Amino acid sequence: MSLPHAILTALLEKPSSGLELTRRFDRSIGYFWSATHQQIYRELGKLEGEGLIRALPAEQPARGQKKVYEVLEAGREELARWTAASQDPKPQRDALLLRLRAAAVVGTEGLERDLRRHRELHARQLEMYREIERRDFPPGKGGAEDRLRHLVLRAGIDLETFWTQWLDHAVAEVAGMPEGQGRQE
Repeated sequence: MSLPHAILTALLEKPSSGLELTRRFDRSIGYFWSATHQQIYRELGKLEGEGLIRALPAEQPARGQKKVYEVLEAGREELARWTAASQDPKPQRDALLLRLRAAAVVGTEGLERDLRRHRELHARQLEMYREIERRDFPPGKGGAEDRLRHLVLRAGIDLETFWTQWLDHAVAEVAGMPEGQGRQE
């Protein structure tokens, strides 16, 4: 149920067309809540049908003109209700961790190479987050909205830091193991 709330959040930050919204997802919200362009457009239709958002009237009606959406009071109330509600953490599901568990029984062939690849991907993401932090959150910038946005970014930085450090450890462990061995039953 979070995609509608991610869209409501983005539209409250800035009324946008579907295309603008998908671009903003690609540059910010998508780092922690991904959605395809098709999902976003489908959700915009649902939110409009539920009376939570509306398309702003066009200055000059034109065929094929993009709709710019804004959040209605009912949408703001729904987002506030959802924000205040309690939610349990989601269980961790990561195919890499499952593959490590499987390697215990079938062997580690190819695993070290992929662990190194994952480590590089996480290191790149970490550097991107740190660059965003340097650019958008210089020391002393600290209104409530900025502090909360920075907190979300810090979660990304801390998670990527964890993954790069853990992957360093995993690579070292796997590198010392014979590739073709696993428990045979």
